[in-house]
Amino acid sequence: MTSNASPDTRHLASAPVVVGVDRSAAANTAVDWAAGMAAQRGRELHIVHALDLRRIQRGFGMPGTPVAAVVAAARQQGEMLVERAAQRVRAVLPGLRISTEVAESDPTTVLVGASATAYAVVLAADGLSRLPGHFGSTVAAVSANAPGPVLVVRTDPRAADGVHSEGPVVVGVDGSSISEEAVGAAFEEAAEREAELVAVHVCHDVYNGEFADEPHLLFSVPEIEVRERALLAERLAGLQEKYPDVPVTRRVSLADPVAVLLDSSKTAQLLVVGSRGRGGVRALLGSTSRSLVQHAWCPVMVVHPQHN
Repeated sequence: MTSNASPDTRHLASAPVVVGVDRSAAANTAVDWAAGMAAQRGRELHIVHALDLRRIQRGFGMPGTPVAAVVAAARQQGEMLVERAAQRVRAVLPGLRISTEVAESDPTTVLVGASATAYAVVLAADGLSRLPGHFGSTVAAVSANAPGPVLVVRTDPRAADGVHSEGPVVVGVDGSSISEEAVGAAFEEAAEREAELVAVHVCHDVYNGEFADEPHLLFSVPEIEVRERALLAERLAGLQEKYPDVPVTRRVSLADPVAVLLDSSKTAQLLVVGSRGRGGVRALLGSTSRSLVQHAWCPVMVVHPQHN
C-alpha cells in the first residue's frame, strides 16, 4: 500500500488525530491517549471503527442466512461503539472537536487510508485482532504501510494508569534518512510535551573488521565512541537550534539496538523510531522497529519516509 500524501500533511490545521476502536478494553486506553494528544495540539479527534463487511458476508453468506440483517446489526453495533467512545472523551474533554466514522472495509485498509490525511493514527497494541503471544495483524500492517505517523499505545503494567504520563521522549538514531525524519518528529513531540529528548545512537555495525579479513574491531572502543558522539551531535545540531527549549541528552551505545531502546522505553513517555533503518530495505517495517512496537514499555511512534 502506498500513498502520495504531501510530507506537510501532518502540519495542516485540519489534520485530525485518528484513533481506531474495537470492542476491546485496550481500545479505551488508545482513545484516551489520542484524545489527550488532540486536545493538547488543538486538533479534532476522529474515532473510527471498521466493520469489515466482506468478512461478515463471507462468514454468514450461507443459504438461508439473512445476510442483510447481520450487516444491519453490525452497523448498529459499530455506531454504538464509536458513540460510546465519543461520550467517554466528552465526559473529560467537553470542548474537544470529535467526529466518528463506521467504515465498511477492513481495519488495515481504513486506517492506512486515514493516515494519508491525519496528524497521526493511534491504535492499541492489544485488541481483538491480537492473539496471546502474537503480534496483532492490524497493528503490524498499519505500522508497516501507513504513509503518516502511527502511534501504537503500549501499556506498562507497573505504571499506575498503564501508560507513562511522564519521562523523556526517546528516539533511535542510526544515520539513515528515515532516522533523520524520526529525529525531527521526536523533537516536535518533545516540544509539544515539554519533555526532555533522549537521542540514542546505537552503533551496532562496529564489527566490520570481518569484511577486511580481521575478526576484531578495526578501531578501539574509545575511538569509536568519540567518533559516534561527534556524528550524533552533528546530526542533532540543526534541530537543537530549531527547538532551543527542548533539553537534549545524547547517548551512544555499542550494544544491540533493540535491547538498548527497550531498556530506554521503561522510563519514557514515548519512543520514536523510523519504520526501517539501515538494514530495512527488504521490509516495510524493519526488524528493530517491529520488535519495539511489539515489546516496548511505552507508546511507540513509527515514522515513515515522506516523498514529495
